[in-house]
Amino acid sequence: MKTTLPKDPGDKRGWVLVDAEDIALGRLAVGVANVLRGRDKPTFAPHVDTGQFVVVVNAEKVKLTGRKNEQKIYQRYSGYRGGLKETTAAVMREKHPDRIISLAVKGMLPKNNLSRKMQRRLKVYAGEKHPHEAQNPTKIEVH
Repeated sequence: MKTTLPKDPGDKRGWVLVDAEDIALGRLAVGVANVLRGRDKPTFAPHVDTGQFVVVVNAEKVKLTGRKNEQKIYQRYSGYRGGLKETTAAVMREKHPDRIISLAVKGMLPKNNLSRKMQRRLKVYAGEKHPHEAQNPTKIEVH
């Protein structure tokens, strides 16, 4: 038996469009992370980046179950004393709805150099419009 290793597709990566409207945040993040890693392909290997570009639209309409809108807290630290900032999911949805999805997907990816390359291929937009029509993204369902 011969072991075959997949190759990095380079410029031949595909583009995928995901509509986040009324999809639970965790389920959406898992589906998007799997496409970014290339786990949906039969040639998946964890050490080779074979994933696709992912465009997520309607980030402001993503569903948070239970009371997460008021109880979920996002933290960031400036590096200075007293520099811990906390923001609830409701405030984050108003100001930066794209960050909710990008932070959730970031948590689902492995913590290494490959995942930083994958995160650059994730494009998240609050509304319906996105500037990637020229790439002809194929629409997929995540549930």
